[in-house]
Amino acid sequence: MAHSKNDVCKLKTAHDAPLIDEISLQEDLDRHFYYTLGRDVVGESRLYLYHALALTIRDRLVALCRSTRQMQKANPTRQVAYLSLEFLMGRALGNAVLNLDLEDNVRKALADYCSTFESVAEAEHDAGLGNGGLGRLAACFLDSCATLGLPVTGYGIRYEYGMFNQSIEQGNQVEHPDNWLREGHPWEITAPDHSRRVKFFGHVEIYQDKQGRKHHQWVGTQDVLAVAYDVPVPGYRNDVVNTLRLWKSEATDEFNLSEFNAGSYTEAVARKNLAEQITMVLYPNDSSENGKELRLRQQYFLSSASLQDILASWVSRYDKDFTNFAKFNVFQLNDTHPSIAVAELMRLLIDDYDLEWDSAWAITTSTMAYTNHTLLPEALEKWSVTLFARLLPRLLEIIYEINARFLMEVACRWPGDTDKQCAMSLIEEGSHPQIRMAYLAIVGSFSVNGVAALHTELLTQGLFNDFYQLWPEKFNNKTNGVTPRRWLSHCNPLLADLISEKIGTDWVADFGQIEKIRRYYDNPTFGQQWREVKEHNKQELIDLVRVQCGVEFDASMMFDVQVKRIHEYKRQLLNILHVIYLYERIRKGDTANLTPRCVLLGGKAAPGYFMAKLIIKLFNNVADAINSDPLAKPYLRVAFLPNYNVTAMETICPATDLSEQISTAGKEASGTGNMKFMMNGAITIGTLDGANIEIRDAVGADNFFLFGAKSEELTQIRANYNPNKIIAENQALNEVMSLLESGHFNLFEPGLFQPIIDSIRDSNDQWLVAYDFDSYIKAQQQVELAYQDKEYWTRLSILNTAASGGFSSDRTIKQYSQDIWQLDQ
Repeated sequence: MAHSKNDVCKLKTAHDAPLIDEISLQEDLDRHFYYTLGRDVVGESRLYLYHALALTIRDRLVALCRSTRQMQKANPTRQVAYLSLEFLMGRALGNAVLNLDLEDNVRKALADYCSTFESVAEAEHDAGLGNGGLGRLAACFLDSCATLGLPVTGYGIRYEYGMFNQSIEQGNQVEHPDNWLREGHPWEITAPDHSRRVKFFGHVEIYQDKQGRKHHQWVGTQDVLAVAYDVPVPGYRNDVVNTLRLWKSEATDEFNLSEFNAGSYTEAVARKNLAEQITMVLYPNDSSENGKELRLRQQYFLSSASLQDILASWVSRYDKDFTNFAKFNVFQLNDTHPSIAVAELMRLLIDDYDLEWDSAWAITTSTMAYTNHTLLPEALEKWSVTLFARLLPRLLEIIYEINARFLMEVACRWPGDTDKQCAMSLIEEGSHPQIRMAYLAIVGSFSVNGVAALHTELLTQGLFNDFYQLWPEKFNNKTNGVTPRRWLSHCNPLLADLISEKIGTDWVADFGQIEKIRRYYDNPTFGQQWREVKEHNKQELIDLVRVQCGVEFDASMMFDVQVKRIHEYKRQLLNILHVIYLYERIRKGDTANLTPRCVLLGGKAAPGYFMAKLIIKLFNNVADAINSDPLAKPYLRVAFLPNYNVTAMETICPATDLSEQISTAGKEASGTGNMKFMMNGAITIGTLDGANIEIRDAVGADNFFLFGAKSEELTQIRANYNPNKIIAENQALNEVMSLLESGHFNLFEPGLFQPIIDSIRDSNDQWLVAYDFDSYIKAQQQVELAYQDKEYWTRLSILNTAASGGFSSDRTIKQYSQDIWQLDQ
């Protein structure tokens, strides 16, 4: 029987989705293991069994993803494209099984292979698509968007190699390639029919049509192909599966045949290699000109491919009628990295779809929204005009035009104020003019948001104050959050079960309900159960530290943890000075009120960041000295966990007692590790910085260990800062510095830590390590006293978890949806 085209479509959409019952799941697992992968025995490695299980779960995700798309097409609503250079997804298997509610059936299916779910999950590599909080935040946001049923598609880059794998050799960080794709990525689906061409280099030609309209043609370009790889993102038990589309760069032609036939093999493959370099490595070191160019190529590659993808989808449905485009599309720029999307959307609308400038600008400024994640000037993205002119000549023209029109608006607002025009210009003039990409994002967006209350205040009152005066309505705050599915339910199942026994399971999808456990904070039986869960989780971390660090932690001791990117503003150095202070007390026999603790540090330093890598070396040398001293063993154990990643954090945060959030006030935009620790019952010691302020407000000042200067005090402090005087007058700090300066921690490496010593003693130390030391020590002494009362500490722990409801990424995304994306309209 013949079918019409519409009949075929109906047949396809009526196709039954894979079943999730035990029998069908077992059958699909067997089919993928024996036939898709061609295996007949599991063997010692669980790799093939993991792949078979991932494909089995993926079948179900694909079916749900298809039905999600069909539902969205049947009911057209505004779509959001979330553009980010990082998506730190971690392992996908456990999250998918949790969100699809398949754990019991999966365990039964794996039992036939004499395997456990845990052993199979260990075979999965962390997806190397990010290097820190920015990328993990993006992953949490995608989880929340799917859980809330919002039509949001993530757009990123499919990096062949992640940031790097970190090992510690003789105390030093050593970087190794993170070839996370070497054994395949069973969760992705290639979509070659969605490939896009991205232009680089070339030049611009101008011509007039018969109507006298001027047109620009970007010609003589070296094009690169962006190939789409789709990764399904499941919501929590709601049958919604969204998509993360990742772009891989490939050459448009495998070889230039004439060059190859002429014997020029090197030239024939050079262009292919250049194309594939774009997505080869996450965030190349941009300390060199080649590194800067490659990073800019990555940013434009992501932005251009993603915008082309969305515009092509629109044109396939509405031809070139862009009248309602802004009504149905929003682009969220995750930090400044994809800000070039503002200029690229203008180029596409004007050059490819023949819109007039004003019409294209109206669409751009109605669809672009910018999230700023940092107050650090070096992270605000500036690119040299020379580099732009060579690499992206048409984009440079558009940016100059945007700037000219914008400066006219500035001149109208502040007539005759040339200093204001210079300060706000998208082009920073000088001997080497640079494009201020954050300014481009602000000018081209209808919304600009910070990621914590203090951060947004500092943006509007400081860094972007001129723009705030011009457009106060653009600026808003959206405090970050993390998904409770991964960061409590998945990573801490014993605690999740204990909570669910008391308040039911609805809290997993409606995390505001976690507040209900507050009523049990002083219940002795519940408190005892809470401590037993923590002790079990500590044992898991003890095992990890033993294997990775060769250090034996003790579950009876307080677990004091700081894990995050190594950076001077995050002040791992202040933590180290406190460790040395504790060691000094032990050496002097001052142990009467000393609370035994295990101090864990983890995080990666950027390969070119000298001071951050030296801080890692110092911590490891201090750890070696302490761990080899029998006097210290009953009171202090110290370890640096190499290669900190999402999977490691899933073991770390459930076991942590004390969460170190000790950045210099006004430097940390938000932080998300602080939220993960809080959800799992850790108590925070921290400054009034980033989201720490809101955490303290939520849990109460009595349940948070506060120290340090406030951001509004810093200007006055720095004006008169004399760290040498502080060191001389503070006995504890003087002793710590004396031990550090004596070379005790670098006996066979003379002078090694002099740069660190000099930085602490420098009156221009913007991180104020010496200034905050005394306050930090006093707060740590309060921690010691609190921890010695187990029941009291347990109450603090329960209250922290109970107060963490506001730090769910579901809450954050609801605010994005209502206030910025307006998806409810």
